[in-house]
Amino acid sequence: MRTFLLFILVLVAPRGFSVEFAAPSRPIIIAHRGASGYLPEHTLEAKVAAHVMGADYLEQDLVLSKDGVPVVLHDIYIDTVTDVAERFPDRKRADGRYYAIDFTLVELKQLKVTERFNPKTRQAVFKNRFPVWQSAFQIPTFEEEIQLIQGLNKSSGREAGIYPEIKAPAWHRKQGQDISKMVLPILDRYGYRTKADKIYLQCFEHEEVKRLRTELGYRGRLIQLLDNEPENQFLRTRAGLEQVAKVADGIGPAIPFVVSAGTNGTYQVSDLVTNAHALKLEVHPFTFRAEDLPKYASSLEELFRIFLVEIRVDGVFTDFPDRGVAFLRAQQNVR
Repeated sequence: MRTFLLFILVLVAPRGFSVEFAAPSRPIIIAHRGASGYLPEHTLEAKVAAHVMGADYLEQDLVLSKDGVPVVLHDIYIDTVTDVAERFPDRKRADGRYYAIDFTLVELKQLKVTERFNPKTRQAVFKNRFPVWQSAFQIPTFEEEIQLIQGLNKSSGREAGIYPEIKAPAWHRKQGQDISKMVLPILDRYGYRTKADKIYLQCFEHEEVKRLRTELGYRGRLIQLLDNEPENQFLRTRAGLEQVAKVADGIGPAIPFVVSAGTNGTYQVSDLVTNAHALKLEVHPFTFRAEDLPKYASSLEELFRIFLVEIRVDGVFTDFPDRGVAFLRAQQNVR
């Protein structure tokens, strides 16, 4: 019912909500796990809301079920966003965690999804977001989400792209499943094949990014995500970015890799964006959250200004896509 109500919002929202941003020269707003600042992350409801808000791309984190179905979850674990510990108390591994890959799709569909919480304290990670355990949400499959987004694109007259992440591919192979080989045929089936299609495919593991481009022959746009792993520390250097540019079309760095906080509200901009742009790599930093601002930004809008106007990154991942869209609209009006 709630999905249907959100769908109605699409029908009554002004057509061409963000059509004025169609020019490829402007930055893109990527809905991080959907409109996750307002609804439980990666639910279909959060994706509908992000679409209505005018996000350019909607993110999907992908892991596999026991029977090899790509589902949309941020983690290989499911005990931080579902009631798995209550429904299947005997299915945890020796480390005390519950893994999506240990459950069939039918079993995953039995779980109730909620706002992200700490499994030890049972408290919400973001206390002012959607209430924990309220309403009813499910884990969607990747195909279900693509069908939803493509359906909304048709009914609303506004095309939002997809931005899937292949999660932990090396780990999945150790579990006996090749997640990339499961995902690519789905992308092909739904028309996400080339760099002309509205998709970015992302991954943290550089070896998998190379494999996607070479061994598996993916021809669409690829994003190399960058975190604090030793491998990715090298990839943030000029020499590392040169390696990235051989196979990928852009990078997705964490915010501190682009801007580091100084004293008294000051900040220092690294050379990461300059080096990436020199190699014709797009830059899409993550994650822009109103509740988790760096010390140098007094508001989410100020953080947008620093990155989108001053540093001129090519897009941002945000839990609040409506505010990102509004910021870009205001910037256009100023000009």
